[in-house]
Amino acid sequence: MELLRLTTRLTLFAGFLALTASLAGALLLTDALFRSRIDRAPFARFCFNGASRCLGFRVSAQGAFSPRPVLYVSNHISWSDIPVLGGMVPLRFLSKAEVGRWPVIGWLAAQAGTLFIQRGSGMAGQTRREIADTLIRGQSVLVFPEGTTTAGMTVLPFHSRLLHAAADAGVDIQPVSIGYLRSGRPDHLAPFIGDDEFQHHLVRMLRQPAVEVGVIAHPVVSLSDGCDVSEITRELQKTVQQGLREIQAGRLSNRETAGPTAVAGPEV
Repeated sequence: MELLRLTTRLTLFAGFLALTASLAGALLLTDALFRSRIDRAPFARFCFNGASRCLGFRVSAQGAFSPRPVLYVSNHISWSDIPVLGGMVPLRFLSKAEVGRWPVIGWLAAQAGTLFIQRGSGMAGQTRREIADTLIRGQSVLVFPEGTTTAGMTVLPFHSRLLHAAADAGVDIQPVSIGYLRSGRPDHLAPFIGDDEFQHHLVRMLRQPAVEVGVIAHPVVSLSDGCDVSEITRELQKTVQQGLREIQAGRLSNRETAGPTAVAGPEV
C-alpha cells in the first residue's frame, strides 16, 4: 500500500512539476516577445495550489487574508509551508538562498518571484529594502521571522529586523499560524529540520496517509508612527504561538479563507 501511494503521488507531483515548468517557460517567452513582464501572482497561486493537491495535503483554514497588500509573518515548519500558503493567497515569499539551488523547485520558485536571502551574509538591510519595494508595488510578501524551521511543537522568538519593511512601505502586518496533524496529533514527518535533504523528506511524507494542515489567518496589525516594532514583534509571535496551539488541539473550523480581515491594534 505504501509503495502504491508513493508511486501515485510522485507521478502526479512530477507531472504537475513538468506542467508548471512548461507554464513558466511560456511566460518567459511571452515576456521576451512583448518586452514586458507578466504578473506571475495568479499563475504562482494556481501552481502552489496544484502542488498541494498532488502531495495529498488536506488543508483546513480559518480567518480571512487581507484584501490589501500586507507583510505576512508565519511560523515555519517545512518546505511544504510554501505551496500550502502560496496556494491560498497571492503573495511572494522570502526564502533562504539554498532553496534557489534546488533542482527544478529552485528555478520555479524564482519564476514565482521568490526573494532569496543568504543567511549570515549581512544582507538583511538590502533584503528589507527589497521587501519594502515589493510591498509598495502592491504585492504582499510572506516572511518566516523565526529564521529557521522547527519541529512544529512551538514557535521560536521572532526576529524584528525584516518586519521594519512593513513600516517602511506603510502597510499592515498579518500573522499566520500553520500546523501539521496526523491522526489528530502533531505530525513528526512534516518538519524539515537539520541536515535533512528535500528528496528524502518528500519520499518519507508521500509514503504515509495524507497529512492534515491547519492554517489560521489572524487579524491584521496596523503600525502607527513611532510604534515599537520590537514589542509588536513579540506580540505577533505570541499570536502565532496561540494559533498553533489551537491547530494542535483540533479547534479549527473547516472553512475557506476569504473576505476582509478585521483590523487589530498592536496589542493583537
